Amino acid sequence: MGTHVIKMPDIGEGIAEVELSVWHVKVGDMVVEDQVLADVMTDKAMVDIPSPVHGKVIALGGQPGEVMAVGSVLISIEVEGAGNVKESAQPAVAVKEAPVAAPEVEPVVQSKPVAAPAPRPAVCQGPMVAREADERPLASPAVRKHALDLGIQLRLVRGTGPAGRVLHEDLDAYLAQGQSNASAPVAAAYAQRNDEEQIQVIGMRRKIAQRMQDATQRAAHFSYVEEIDVTAVEELRAHLNEKHGATRGKLTLLPFLVRALVVALREFPQINARYDDEAQVITRLGAVHVGIATQADIGLMVPVVRHAEARNLWDSAQEISRLATAARNGKASRDELSGSSITLTSLGALGGIVSTPVLNLPEVAIVGVNKIVERPMVVKGQIVIRKMMNLSSSFDHRVVDGMDAAQFIQAVRGLLEQPATLFVD
Repeated sequence: MGTHVIKMPDIGEGIAEVELSVWHVKVGDMVVEDQVLADVMTDKAMVDIPSPVHGKVIALGGQPGEVMAVGSVLISIEVEGAGNVKESAQPAVAVKEAPVAAPEVEPVVQSKPVAAPAPRPAVCQGPMVAREADERPLASPAVRKHALDLGIQLRLVRGTGPAGRVLHEDLDAYLAQGQSNASAPVAAAYAQRNDEEQIQVIGMRRKIAQRMQDATQRAAHFSYVEEIDVTAVEELRAHLNEKHGATRGKLTLLPFLVRALVVALREFPQINARYDDEAQVITRLGAVHVGIATQADIGLMVPVVRHAEARNLWDSAQEISRLATAARNGKASRDELSGSSITLTSLGALGGIVSTPVLNLPEVAIVGVNKIVERPMVVKGQIVIRKMMNLSSSFDHRVVDGMDAAQFIQAVRGLLEQPATLFVD
């Protein structure tokens, strides 16, 4: 038997160090070639680290949240044969031998396709699995809250996700077996509670926090809110869905908003820009790369619809849907999560009346979409019911003047209220 030491690989792009986000194995686990061992976080994305060998994990080289240099020891695996470490050199390998509980983060980007990890030994083939009382099952915060609301002990649920991760579907399967109340009594609605849960802010959640803090500290934010009558564009959307929905796919409002941004930016190129505040350089782009803010279990992702200026409504709709699915499933690539020139953010029916979105630096504008509500409005002296929606947008005042921002949003408003103008060149 020998020892095979895996070192932190060179991710590329001149990266000298990365953050260790999550372990998918622990000391004592048997691993196979191409099994994902850990996820590491760069400045832009999450990257899987697969195993190049078969063997048994004998030591872990770091803890989740630890920043590790490229080339440092990541993990040691006992293998058949000589391994890649000479016997005399083994004592010099500095690794931590204590198993580390996996934190509540999920992989965001896979740098290359890898084989699914081998099932964890603790996971049985039924809907219920008996883990040790102190063993923390792998699950996202949303799944943990869902299980708590249902009165389910998460350690009793079989996880079918990567590395035995418990998914929402696993909770549904558990309930379907009628076992949720067999092992965990549901507390009375007014029972006193003293439980606490500490969640380490690492990985993607840490990156999101850093980016939000950085954006609010560096940019001179100002917001502008305008209400828009979307009755006509909603009628057009319903008509197109009725006529072409079966063959081309259903349209949401988002493709129309993307088209409105593309057309309005022709007149306001200073808003389709990026600002390098260190070099003091503004780059105005001819291409419109629209970031679509997307909520995933691990936090906010912003996949990018590239060259929106060259896409029709259905092309935009398909790309938005594809990117949103990839982001939510943690399959979006590094390129798909970077390079936007302006961002569109919407919470749909939860959009509220007004919001103050935070800029996605180095962009200088973000357009926030609030919910659509029916309200009585005065049109040509008559009170009529119209569908109204607010746009709550933020701009970087270092680059965008208030007058330009207001005129830009008014241009978007005019295009959506007279939707035929979206397609007039």
